[in-house]
Amino acid sequence: MEKDNEKYPIKILMIEDDPEFAELLSEYLAQFNMEVTNYEDPFLGVSAGVQNYDILLLDLTLPGMDGLEVCEEVVRKYNIPVIISSARSDVEDKVKSFALGADDYLPKPYDPKELHARILSLLRRYSKKESNSTNIDSQYAIKGDTIYYHNKPLQLTPAEFDILSQLIKKQGITISREQLINQSSVMSDSSTKSLDVIISKIRSKLGDSKAIQAVRGVGYKLV
Repeated sequence: MEKDNEKYPIKILMIEDDPEFAELLSEYLAQFNMEVTNYEDPFLGVSAGVQNYDILLLDLTLPGMDGLEVCEEVVRKYNIPVIISSARSDVEDKVKSFALGADDYLPKPYDPKELHARILSLLRRYSKKESNSTNIDSQYAIKGDTIYYHNKPLQLTPAEFDILSQLIKKQGITISREQLINQSSVMSDSSTKSLDVIISKIRSKLGDSKAIQAVRGVGYKLV
């Protein structure tokens, strides 16, 4: 994630249906060696090789597909920072965005200088997280529908697999209870009490009661 910005451009995937606004941001960020690729069509955006970009800048009001749906799909499939850039000022949209896994929410209109600062801040946080979790990464491996812990396959239920996968992909970062539940394909309607039971079972199968830490009033993180 971390780059020498003088040599390698920061690649930004933008999904924004206002071409003039997209061009304005692209021209401004270009002076900081940030390369923006914009898609007005969200379907094209999510199929544009998301993993090849450093950050996603996402509008919410899009043709044919709501930005919240895009956010949910991207966060579920890829480990990429997501900034919501939207004129929708409803608090519910902000809450849903963060619950789905967005990292930042920037209400329009805003100064491109602020966007630039937030991009740098977010990339630093992700880079630090990846650096700090290097040792943890070697303990886990996700291959298909199986998770390996110290090279040994874990016998997990679909719900346990969903939850542990999310925690592994964001090691060291606290994930809210709502986000864990909403991003699970098998427990989207389950209560937080069900989540607590699943976490307890995962700890037992890992053989380490401290592997997953409860963050009071927020959620869980893999430590």
